[in-house]
Amino acid sequence: MAENKEIKKRSAFRSRFGIIAAAAGSAIGLGNIWRFPYMTGQNGGAAFILIYLGIIFAIGVPLMISEFIIGRQSQRNPVGAFKVLKPNSQWKWVGVLGVIASVLILAFYSTVAGWTLEYIKIAVANQYHNLDAEGLRTLFSNFTNNSFMSVFWQVVFIVLTVLIVLAGVEKGIERYTKLLMPLLLLIIIVLCIRSVTLPGASKGLSFLFNPDFSKIDGGVVLNALGQAFFSLSLGMGTMITYGSYIKRSEKLPKIAVSVSIADTLIAVLAGVAIFPAVFALGFTADEGTGLVFIVLPQVFNSLPAGQLFAITFFILLFIAAITSSISLLEVVTAYLIEERKVSRTKSAIIGGTVALIIGVFCTLSLTDSSVLNIGKFSFFDFTEYLTSNIMLPLGGLFIVLFIGWAMSRKHIKEQLNVTKTAKSIAWYNIFMFILRFIAPVAIILIFLYQTGLIKF
Repeated sequence: MAENKEIKKRSAFRSRFGIIAAAAGSAIGLGNIWRFPYMTGQNGGAAFILIYLGIIFAIGVPLMISEFIIGRQSQRNPVGAFKVLKPNSQWKWVGVLGVIASVLILAFYSTVAGWTLEYIKIAVANQYHNLDAEGLRTLFSNFTNNSFMSVFWQVVFIVLTVLIVLAGVEKGIERYTKLLMPLLLLIIIVLCIRSVTLPGASKGLSFLFNPDFSKIDGGVVLNALGQAFFSLSLGMGTMITYGSYIKRSEKLPKIAVSVSIADTLIAVLAGVAIFPAVFALGFTADEGTGLVFIVLPQVFNSLPAGQLFAITFFILLFIAAITSSISLLEVVTAYLIEERKVSRTKSAIIGGTVALIIGVFCTLSLTDSSVLNIGKFSFFDFTEYLTSNIMLPLGGLFIVLFIGWAMSRKHIKEQLNVTKTAKSIAWYNIFMFILRFIAPVAIILIFLYQTGLIKF
């Protein structure tokens, strides 16, 4: 009885739009704005995008539905969810892995997110006006070597994240993501319109939408698989946590599809905003991280009203970063509230502080004089590698194995609203086949490929 009372008191999203905005906000981050175009540039353009889209809906959506099922059925955080669904088992460590991954990701994520705040300031002051490529590289290098300013913006970003999470699910996460996500979409559409109207922009559009399948090999397919997997914020407990806030009346497959469409739309629009301008101004498609902080300022310098577009673009990057960081902090906050009986205020502050302490080491490790190295990696690179290449694939693998082989079929059918109709049963059987056989093999391939154990 006490269990039921606790579930009834649990926070919940008020609307389907709020759910989609929050979950899409988690999935849509800095990776969509610069990593997706960068991966597209290095992996064959349009052909890579087509493979990516296929993987999103064949594997990404079922995995997201799985996390929603675990969260809503248990009404708990990632650790508590497995304790409820499989008491006295070792499955709880999957949740622990997700909580730790969320803290570590927030740590290094806040480093790059802090850069977006610095570049908003730089854009407002028009500091890169008339700078050439070398000047822009120097500007970026001087900033990342300025330990005080880098850490300052990182602290500001973490504080903003904590303040939103402090307000709770309805008044914090849902309220702000419902405002920020449409704003993000509006800004990126404006940038797309400006980019495609540049002379020579057609080369960039052709690169994005005219596939050349001769460039596709096994490595490109696995890169698309990895990008899809990480782009949707899967394997870190975020969607389990958000799933626990979804009302029983909402249909989980529809929400997962909507979130995946929103995430993919933003990624493709980022390509439309970036590549036509890059090609029009004579740059190459595979500039990597420099595409945002070094190359794009040159693009803005070449545009009418370039300063306005620069300010707009870096505000866009900040919005993408903050909506993702909110979800990362909510994972550890929900864990502390439910498993350690700590108040939301203290939980958010503790989670933010731990992430910040680790994050400062990440930031300081990127200076030229840093000795904060682990083997061949800087502390930043090690943290990113550990989470992206090891922890998230393992988390995702265990989640699909749990749904496919360990969780009650009755509970899964209840959460999916499976009826006795032939269509409903067929859909359920396909879903379970993917989770039991296809998704595990795909995730294992990601893990082996990204850790360098296999090569294609």
